Amino acid sequence: MANATRILEIDKVRIPQTISLRPAPCGCVSLVPKRMRVGVFTPLLSQLPLPEVLKKLKANGIATVELGTGNYPGDAHCHVSMLKDRTALETFKKTIGDEGFSISALSCHGNPLHPDRDVAKAHQETSRKTILLAEKLGVPVMVDFSGCPGDSKGAKRPNWVTCPWPPDYLEILKWQWDDVVAPYWSKQAKFAADHGVKIAIEMHPGFVVYNPETMLKLRAMAGQQIGCNYDPSHMFWQSIDPIAAIRLLGDAIFHVHAKDTQIYERNLPLTGVLDTKPYTDERNRSWIFRTCGYGHGEEWWREFVSTLRMFGYDYVLSIEHEDSLLSAEEGLSRAAAFLNPIVPRQKPGAAWWA
Repeated sequence: MANATRILEIDKVRIPQTISLRPAPCGCVSLVPKRMRVGVFTPLLSQLPLPEVLKKLKANGIATVELGTGNYPGDAHCHVSMLKDRTALETFKKTIGDEGFSISALSCHGNPLHPDRDVAKAHQETSRKTILLAEKLGVPVMVDFSGCPGDSKGAKRPNWVTCPWPPDYLEILKWQWDDVVAPYWSKQAKFAADHGVKIAIEMHPGFVVYNPETMLKLRAMAGQQIGCNYDPSHMFWQSIDPIAAIRLLGDAIFHVHAKDTQIYERNLPLTGVLDTKPYTDERNRSWIFRTCGYGHGEEWWREFVSTLRMFGYDYVLSIEHEDSLLSAEEGLSRAAAFLNPIVPRQKPGAAWWA
């Protein structure tokens, strides 16, 4: 059976979806809607068991999840230990399938290049197991950070270079990319390719890949199996136009986070964008993360999803809640209510007027 139709109710409107029923490598049947859609990165609901998470998301008109498998996001809803536990794996697949959900990505954001060898080893192991689990589940994408080494082999902490002078910094940067970044990610990209999984690196300050230029630099080194998990909130606070950046990245965009940023013009002149105050010091920070719609309005987000589609991305917008002014429950419901009417539901038709 190649295709089927089901009905999804969003905002009390019944929307027919065309879905593809394809056997995943694990032998299960995976429901993969062939359209842009809203999903959720589930660590915001880590306190709930997976069945309750799925019911809550379905009530918000969402049937796609991105699941953490360890490292910084934790693994509240998806454990790489299932690779060696067939019963747990079958139970997990049944839970997802019975609720009619699809998985957009497995995510293990970590620092696989950490100068502390024990930390690096643990994060690398989780990354490799995440790729293997994605293969078993028929999930096409895994999400990770690029990581950040120290300044030398003997370093104890990561060293993120942010300026070219004094010249020590350029020497550090060259060593990091030539001796640590390129060897690790070239090997990891091949491993992912061997298992049919794409690696989506989230561009995040504090790691060697934090903007489109460094993203494309890594891709040129390691190959096209590596692309990005595109989070516009990280572009906003670096003063990068997120929509213009889509045009630069093009088909290097493998997965997208839906998260907003609000800039506070009163505080910005004091610190610039590299603000190290805690995220909970909202009154004094130059910027904070916001739920979609609280940093930029509907017109901006409509252009965002349209440009994504224009440049070939027709996959998931995965809500990531990191808004300290809203609870997880309210952040989720408001983001879903904001994005669901904006995201196009059908494939574009033929240009009959042309």
